[in-house]
Amino acid sequence: MANRRKSATRCGSSGGRVVARNPGRGPRIVAELGRPETPEETAARKAATSKNHRENQTTLNLLVALGISLIVVLIIVAVVVRPDAPPAEPVDYQTTASQIQPQFDETIVSPELGDGWRANAAQLENGADGISSWYVGFITPSDNFAAMTQGIDANPTWLAAQLRNGFATGTETIAGITWDVYDRRTAEDPGNLAYALTTTVGESTIVLFGTAPNEEFTELAEAVAQELEGSSR
Repeated sequence: MANRRKSATRCGSSGGRVVARNPGRGPRIVAELGRPETPEETAARKAATSKNHRENQTTLNLLVALGISLIVVLIIVAVVVRPDAPPAEPVDYQTTASQIQPQFDETIVSPELGDGWRANAAQLENGADGISSWYVGFITPSDNFAAMTQGIDANPTWLAAQLRNGFATGTETIAGITWDVYDRRTAEDPGNLAYALTTTVGESTIVLFGTAPNEEFTELAEAVAQELEGSSR
């Protein structure tokens, strides 16, 4: 008798009602009603449980689908090949040089170069030290970088700053002009000063520098020398 009473007190909750769990196979006892669960109540309880399960499953499926869709979008964005931006129009450095020439007695160098050379920058800077610098940057035929800076009335301090206090590694004569060579290609991080040539002609100090191979620097130095033919050496 005691065991039956103890078993009858085990309860559960369903649909807001407390249902006593009968250890036997008979109908469930609804505690608040004090009677067994009717077939209609059993069907309603099971329907409510099934509905809650379906709703929870649907929400979970939606979240999983959303996550998968987001991953697919990220993969597409990461792997889609984007078209390269069109190359910038070459800078007309020779026209710029002719425009600033009246300001100086020295020849403003604007070297005539062959096919495959294109300028991407050209500017005149007037430094606080009174030294004017004419700069032209080039993309070479081998798609490397080479640049020319012409310092008017420059001094050794200006030159050292242009070369980041580098030391000459030799000399080379190109188009009748002796150039100091600064070869740092074996350095750990030479940047745009991997190779440089410098010379002084008249009141102009010329610095050629960049990452181009020797033959392209020779071509640039020859073009610069032609511009300086009328200057004193």
